[in-house]
Amino acid sequence: MDTFYTSATKALKLFKEKKLSPVELMKAIIKRSEKINQKTNAFNFTFFDKAMNEAKKSEEKFFKNESDILPLEGIPMAIKDEEDIKGQPNTNGSLILKDHIAEQTMVDVERILDSGAIVHARTTTPEFSTTSFTHSKIWGVTRNPWNLDYTPGGSSGGSGAALASGCTTLATGSDIGGSIRIPSSACGLVGFKPPYGRNPQAAPFNHDQYCVVGPMARTVEDCALMQNVMSGPHKKDITSIKPKLLIPNKFENIKNWKIAYSMDLGYFEVDKEIQNNTFKAIEKFKDLGATVEEVKINWNKKELENTCYNYYSHLFANFIAELIPNYEDKLTDYAKDFGKSAEINLKALLSKKKIFYESLGIEFGMSLYECNKVAGKMYDELSPILHKFDVLICPTTALPAVKADIDILKDKVIINGREMSSPDLAWTMAYPFNILSRLPVLSVPSGLSSNNIPTGIQIIGKPYEDIEVFQAGYNFEKVEPWYNNSKLSPNI
Repeated sequence: MDTFYTSATKALKLFKEKKLSPVELMKAIIKRSEKINQKTNAFNFTFFDKAMNEAKKSEEKFFKNESDILPLEGIPMAIKDEEDIKGQPNTNGSLILKDHIAEQTMVDVERILDSGAIVHARTTTPEFSTTSFTHSKIWGVTRNPWNLDYTPGGSSGGSGAALASGCTTLATGSDIGGSIRIPSSACGLVGFKPPYGRNPQAAPFNHDQYCVVGPMARTVEDCALMQNVMSGPHKKDITSIKPKLLIPNKFENIKNWKIAYSMDLGYFEVDKEIQNNTFKAIEKFKDLGATVEEVKINWNKKELENTCYNYYSHLFANFIAELIPNYEDKLTDYAKDFGKSAEINLKALLSKKKIFYESLGIEFGMSLYECNKVAGKMYDELSPILHKFDVLICPTTALPAVKADIDILKDKVIINGREMSSPDLAWTMAYPFNILSRLPVLSVPSGLSSNNIPTGIQIIGKPYEDIEVFQAGYNFEKVEPWYNNSKLSPNI
């Protein structure tokens, strides 16, 4: 295996055994990044000289066998370009913030830095993380290293592309509608959407119960390692919950587990290749000794799509709407469209008449109360399933990926020959579990599609039962680890 694909867990072991050093790993990562980033455009800022200096300090600690070795000591870490690090640029993928320098470090990043990880780069994101692909006016198009014609997903697309191409060891993501899990699926990675409140984050979005921050990695062990650094209550985040939950680094088998699966969550049109790879994943779980049973989930497409966007319009989209009067020429069309949904929903609520917004394929006019009623109705349907089975699995996306430069307002999203009415939501199957935000969800690779784009499955657990989804993912991954051979790593 190439050095740049060394997992964090293995690297830490090799550091302690003096068979690999933080300097050697960082050099390999930087060399790989300098070769690959011009193709993928995963990084918008790099700090290679500073990272090498920090790697030398970490190397010295391992060389001297110092007792204060930190959990992620010397591990290369890429941070999504929406999270503040004091003194560093942070554009949020927007021309509006092209000269912005952060005045403080966000709480989740603070924990990562305090764990000994070394930030060598920032990763691209669509403007204000508003969509499921990654391109922007300020940074251009980010591409999937498995097939450069396609998107790595979004909004944590730069993190996904960097991990898959060996340009970082670990990376951060955020997830308000699938933004960790979508790129994890499209790039053949492991990504964890923690339950709301598990990982502290910065105000005001810590008060948005759809929104979480979490780890992205190439292995389940690495994802758990990083999650243990990020999780736990924090004095700066009133929504963070006690006590801190630690994910074990080893797990028992899942023999005799009862696993439920749904191919479509009751309403998604799912690509045939996604279905085939999901069925193959089901067989692997059976080979591990689990019983797998199909379940029916009676969720309604329009009800969930409308709920998701109406909820956004009250909180997330309002933030964008406030920028439009002064910065309309700088905003991307997709961000403006997203922001306008806030105005449309307000107009609909005041007139007490529903308004259909054609570009999004969404009917507006739902209050937060109505959105939460739908969430309650969804959980009434899902709760008996979750409490009958150990975990639920379903595809992460309904299509392997869309084109890298997609214009979501003009281009069609076609699945199984059918044009999708709400294109940004139709190809991803992640957002229902942002509506049900207390459920832990782990995305793991399920296979490759014919265009060489990876596919993934979501492992969904009971509320706040994170360990079980990691246990299922850990055992599943052992059947066929990725990035150990040329077949299961991108040829770039």
